[in-house]
Amino acid sequence: MKALLKTVLVGFLLLGCQQVKKEKLEQKVVFNQDLANELNKMVKVDQIAAYIPQGKYEQMTKEQWNAFKDSVFTTHQKRLEQLFDQYGFMGFDLVGEKGSQNFWLMVQHSDHNPDFQKEVLRKMKIAMDNKNAKPSNYGLLVDRVRINTGKKQVFGTQVTYNTEIGQAYPKELEDSINVNQRRKSIGLESIEEYLNNMTKMHFEMNKAYYEEKGITEPKLYTTKTND
Repeated sequence: MKALLKTVLVGFLLLGCQQVKKEKLEQKVVFNQDLANELNKMVKVDQIAAYIPQGKYEQMTKEQWNAFKDSVFTTHQKRLEQLFDQYGFMGFDLVGEKGSQNFWLMVQHSDHNPDFQKEVLRKMKIAMDNKNAKPSNYGLLVDRVRINTGKKQVFGTQVTYNTEIGQAYPKELEDSINVNQRRKSIGLESIEEYLNNMTKMHFEMNKAYYEEKGITEPKLYTTKTND
């Protein structure tokens, strides 16, 4: 009799555990408009700091501008870390595609804390596998984390510039021969197209400098499409 009761009790416990797991799986994330709004508000300031000084910010000295940028990125990172501790990676279901993009973008700019970037990357991989995050953004964060931790990048998204000719080129890159195959797998254009876009952007941002050097247009790569 005792053996029978024990068997029945174990059976009930197993059923209970299965029910709890089922309920957890069936729980749906509720879209959080307030959170999406907060991220949108934060990213507007982030983009001011990430670009060249505009408007009133043009009056700042180089030291003042750098202090402003550092303050924005560090303050935002602390708030992002609080939100991340509470919600995990903020995917499409929680804050929409725009909100998720905003969260990711500000994590990209948290270079002063690569450990935080690395932890976000780990959970972003899970979200991406569940189609709850953008694969190309994941690839950009992979490269950012690798460069920030002294490793070679995978997708060639992190660049520097040859200021003698106004041309972008990738920072240290792993297996450069097959980079376009990897880029295609996450929805990125060919590295030649990407580098040309970065080159054009850099040239426009520093046009006065290049014109003084007698350079009237950026030097572009021969493009290959990711067909």
